[in-house]
Amino acid sequence: MNVNALLRQWPLVGRAPQLAAFDQVVADPEYTGFLIHGTAGVGKSRLAQECLARAAQAGRPTGSAVATAAAAQIPLGAIAHLLPDGVDLSEPVSAFATVRRLMAGTSGQRSPVVVMIDDLQLLDTTSTILLRQLMDARVIFLLATVRTGESRSDAVAALGRGDAVHQVELDQFGWQEVDTLLQRVLEGPVNMKSSYQMYAVSGGNPLFLRELVQGALAAGTLASDGEIWELAATDKLHVTRQLTDLIRHRLAATTATGRQVLDTLALCEPMSLAHLESDAGAEILHELEDSGLVTALQDRRRTSLRLAHPLYGEVLRADMTAVRRREILLHQASVLEKTGARRREDAMQLASYQLAATGTADRVLLAQAAALALYARDHSRALEFLRAVPEEGRTLGELLLLGKALHAEGNCGQSKAVLAAADTLAESEPEALAVALLRTQNLIWGEGAPLHVALAANDCARDRVVSPFGLRVLRTNEAAIRVSVGDFAGSLALLDDVETDAAQAPDVQLWLMAATGKAAALTFLGRGAEGTVWAERAVEVCAATSVDKFAMATDDAAVKSVLVLALTESGRLAEARSLAARTFAELGDVPAAPQRMLLAFHLGRNYWLAGCPGSARRWYAEVARASRPGTMIGRTLALCGVAASAALLGDASSAEAALVEHARVARSVYIPEERLGDAWLHAARGELELACKVLESAGRDARERGQTAFEVILLTDLARMGRAKDVADRMAELALLCDGPFSAARAELVAALAAEDAERLLDVTDQLETVGANLLAAEAANAAAMLWSRGGHARRSAAAAARSAANAEKCEGALSPFLMPAVATVPLTRREREIALLASKGLTSKDIAARLSVSNRTVDNHLQRVYAKLGITSRRELVERLNG
Repeated sequence: MNVNALLRQWPLVGRAPQLAAFDQVVADPEYTGFLIHGTAGVGKSRLAQECLARAAQAGRPTGSAVATAAAAQIPLGAIAHLLPDGVDLSEPVSAFATVRRLMAGTSGQRSPVVVMIDDLQLLDTTSTILLRQLMDARVIFLLATVRTGESRSDAVAALGRGDAVHQVELDQFGWQEVDTLLQRVLEGPVNMKSSYQMYAVSGGNPLFLRELVQGALAAGTLASDGEIWELAATDKLHVTRQLTDLIRHRLAATTATGRQVLDTLALCEPMSLAHLESDAGAEILHELEDSGLVTALQDRRRTSLRLAHPLYGEVLRADMTAVRRREILLHQASVLEKTGARRREDAMQLASYQLAATGTADRVLLAQAAALALYARDHSRALEFLRAVPEEGRTLGELLLLGKALHAEGNCGQSKAVLAAADTLAESEPEALAVALLRTQNLIWGEGAPLHVALAANDCARDRVVSPFGLRVLRTNEAAIRVSVGDFAGSLALLDDVETDAAQAPDVQLWLMAATGKAAALTFLGRGAEGTVWAERAVEVCAATSVDKFAMATDDAAVKSVLVLALTESGRLAEARSLAARTFAELGDVPAAPQRMLLAFHLGRNYWLAGCPGSARRWYAEVARASRPGTMIGRTLALCGVAASAALLGDASSAEAALVEHARVARSVYIPEERLGDAWLHAARGELELACKVLESAGRDARERGQTAFEVILLTDLARMGRAKDVADRMAELALLCDGPFSAARAELVAALAAEDAERLLDVTDQLETVGANLLAAEAANAAAMLWSRGGHARRSAAAAARSAANAEKCEGALSPFLMPAVATVPLTRREREIALLASKGLTSKDIAARLSVSNRTVDNHLQRVYAKLGITSRRELVERLNG
């Protein structure tokens, strides 16, 4: 992996619109210039160099110069090397005319020279006048970079005026661009939390991001487990000396008073503008803002300041003495206490100041701060506060907070012990309910406990719960437990009386819990369209209930993840992915790991069903990595998703590794869909008979458990592997139980495969394309092509094959064994297909015979028939045909 070579390309990632604009402008004779504005480190110079290279490739004469403060002291100092030789510059008027004539050329038909000037704002006056004349005479086309905020300089004002000069502003990279860039450089998917951390710390600045990646790689804190890259859990990112020196140079320009403000912000940001003004004065703050070191934030009626870049804080804190740090923190704590700590965030800030300065804080304050941190889903910060509370004499409230924070951070064993201790202190009905909800959540999602264990924990509260409302809470919680372990029908029965209108419910939070549980249960029972309706209602209620940034931002994300699931199962795959992307963006920097993981899992499943194994593998790996410390249900499903996706991409070794890890996970909950990993690994090896046995067994399990949506997926794959006639009747029955176009399309696909009806296969290709299931559509069209080839309809076969190829191109390199070239005059039988696939993997006839328990002669006879049908004569051609 040549990281340095790839890093040089970073500034161009996401700059396609600017490059396209330059290509258009430079070719238009009405334009005389192209100015690129941007702050330091966003890649202005790199983009300008790429533009200049494009102009040169197009046959345009080019030249470049860098304006500097030193060169500005000498007339024409920056551009002297671009001027024609032999021109006497002592008489500017005549000299400028000579330069124009010589650069224009004798014929007058030569294209204007593309001249790049880096840091145009530093250009001297003489150079500015000459360049303006050359632009006006259409002798040159000016390509220049300008630092943001410097447009008032004489050079920029003179050369950038008029409609003939096109101007663009380069922004910092957004999170999606950073994520894409990291994956490109590291040549693999990056853990979402790590990607966002890199984005947050770098501020999206390409230069800073490059140095952070280099520092993390050098320190070994950014590493891959073979599936996904992740930053190690550490309090500090490793910053290269080059970047540290660059930042220190920027910070060194401020005054002593300004440095005091910066140090204070490094420890306590964001801070009230009014408070900082009273300490340092408005003039100092204006200077810091003008120099780009601090930035103002507006939150309702309160204006606050923070450092303009997160890395400024890293460097400032590293350079700060312990005495200076303590002095600032204690002073700010004192100021906050005097003002009454009126805002919600103030308790967290005060507790943080006291802990950082002295290592301790008031017990009541710590509990209050921890509750607020949990409310904001900042679980690690909540644990920091709670661990500072003395263990002796912990109250029920403190234990509940600690148990919840430990669960959210993946420490499920510790959470279990803490919540068990909390249960012994719970006496009232509200206390018993609070403990029961947390204990069951930890048991199911943290430990993968079986149904009876989770139900027992829920029932423990019944001796202290007597009110109708309390009993309804326990019933709703039981429904959530049952849907989590796959008892969808049982869950739905418990939620039969959920109000359609949340306004009619006794409690909004309880209604949300019931509505999302009902949406999930309906969806997994094959009623995705109905589930979507309930999930959409829940999303609307969340939006109406969220009153500030603390209220329900991440609960809203959890509800939207259920909507992503329902939309996917109901056949609205693209809409589901769009919703997931928007929800990730809305979460921003809210540390909400469980909600992110739920979204990531449903997104991975969406991509798998769409036939995009590369994207599915990335999101499944995200969940598997994040849940590795625990045994949550999502981890086992995610590992199987990784295996299935890797197998479909031809990476059998990674699929095997994921399944080995899956086998080591101790859990009591089994979901039949997990068997997809085993099935597709067998298929990737050419072992179709074994794959079919796995799917057949899993399908029976799903049917016995009433897990309709899982059964549809498993039987569809069984049909794809040659068993369509065996499952067609059951798929027809399932189609009557399910709603939405996706289930209907899959049932029709199975029926068309069973009937060997090419026309029906093309019809179902239409349906699958509409849903967005591209791989299934490719396979359906390919099957139609093979049938028409068999019937001698070459033209129709070729058209169907082209349609299959068009869909396959959207499938991220999926190596489906069911996309064999449709050139056989007679289709391969299931046994012939299996032997052909095994042979294409390099197995000898003896190996194949041993694996399938047949004779060598039988294998060779089948291979000869395969050769005849495919019009080939050797194993080498077979490998090329099936793997090419």
